[in-house]
Amino acid sequence: MTCKNCNSEINSKFCPECGQPSDLKRIDGKYIVHEIAQVLNFDRGILFTIRELITNPGQNVQNYLRENRSRLVKPIIFIIVTSLIYSITISYFHIEEQYVQFQDEAGKSTAKKIFQWIQDNYGYANILMGFFIVFWLKVFFRKQEYNFFEILVLLCFIMGIAMLINAVFAMLQGVTGFKVSQVGGIVAVIYCSWAIGQFFGKEKYINYVKALFAYLLGLISFVVVSISGGILFDLVNK
Repeated sequence: MTCKNCNSEINSKFCPECGQPSDLKRIDGKYIVHEIAQVLNFDRGILFTIRELITNPGQNVQNYLRENRSRLVKPIIFIIVTSLIYSITISYFHIEEQYVQFQDEAGKSTAKKIFQWIQDNYGYANILMGFFIVFWLKVFFRKQEYNFFEILVLLCFIMGIAMLINAVFAMLQGVTGFKVSQVGGIVAVIYCSWAIGQFFGKEKYINYVKALFAYLLGLISFVVVSISGGILFDLVNK
């Protein structure tokens, strides 16, 4: 018998080359329940990842980069899932708080349209903003040994938790009616600064300050580039 995935010979229940089962079971209710449980389980799933990133983010991300990459959910998957949770939450509760505002009375400029997209897709816009934050983190922590992509992995995990924090406060606002989503934004920034500072060395208080400035400068840079890009596009197409 040959493996249907890599065409290697199979003499057991699994392919010795790629690990593909020799006999795939049909997809049924039990299969779906098992797959959901795998994603949500507390041993290696997303709930375990959330717990680890809340309790000790710096050490856990360092372990992911240097030692074990199977304990936590993959960073790209994590931030996509958490951003989706945030987007669904604000959509369900009709939360429309303006985190970043751009005044344009006519509402026809490209910059205005860009900011409208950011507001409507804030979770995914955070992924783009992460690149700017990584740049500033490289500037502030240039003596550290981590490269751009390793810091980007850190940001995926950290900003994923920030999305969940924002989602929780958006849910509270939707249920109670109290305007607390902006508070959630502040809590998310505090968490990101704390987690990033812990990653680069929790024993030095200056690291938390540099993490905060890098985060805020990343946000400002993202806003400036978005406005500049919109204005430039309008000038070119006049």
